Amino acid sequence: MALPSFAQHLKVLEECGLITSEKRGRSRWCRLVQARFSEAADWMDAERWRATERLDRLELYLDNKEDEGHGGPV
Repeated sequence: MALPSFAQHLKVLEECGLITSEKRGRSRWCRLVQARFSEAADWMDAERWRATERLDRLELYLDNKEDEGHGGPV
């Protein structure tokens, strides 16, 4: 990955609060913001739960549709 691309990725992470950075001489030091990662993990867990619930409902619906199809006239 080229340095400008890497710097752009770091900028996005900093803008959303996942990292902080500071310039020390010619170097830029980055630090993870643990609280923001915890928030992101909580959000992902909630979204994973919602997706699982939706897929479970879809599976139930499709099973019911399949059962209706087998019981009908041929």
